[in-house]
Amino acid sequence: MLAALLIAPAATAAPIDTDRSAIFTAAGFARRGADWRTKDCEGMEGDSYTPGTIDDYRDVNGDGRPDAMISEGSGICYGNTGMRFWLLSKAPSGKWTVMASEVASPELLKTKGAGGWPDILLGGPGFCFPVMRWNGKAYVGQRNEYEGKPCKP
Repeated sequence: MLAALLIAPAATAAPIDTDRSAIFTAAGFARRGADWRTKDCEGMEGDSYTPGTIDDYRDVNGDGRPDAMISEGSGICYGNTGMRFWLLSKAPSGKWTVMASEVASPELLKTKGAGGWPDILLGGPGFCFPVMRWNGKAYVGQRNEYEGKPCKP
């Protein structure tokens, strides 16, 4: 679902189980049976529900440490967009931190903000999408674009 949207070099090996658990836990997921789930969609899973998945696991900002993009999907829970994503980074201490999370279909762009973090296009229904940029403290709205060109929502 998400992997085709990411602009990415070859992903690194899949995370080891301890990283997998730490990634989901840092993003607010809990293990329910074999699945990782948030409370966002509890009771609204329906046929369109997809439990938490690690869609990308690699160094996206060039700091030598892995980052992870995870998602949870549900048309009932997340509306027309149908998903929410979390971008997490692994600190030198080994702790995972959420860098960004939105109800959107993310696309990591070639343009970059502070620390080499890629801009994130927040895709969904429509034709003019917000792009967020890392300013050193948080991902914030920076511009809108469609197919690489500026646009007005």
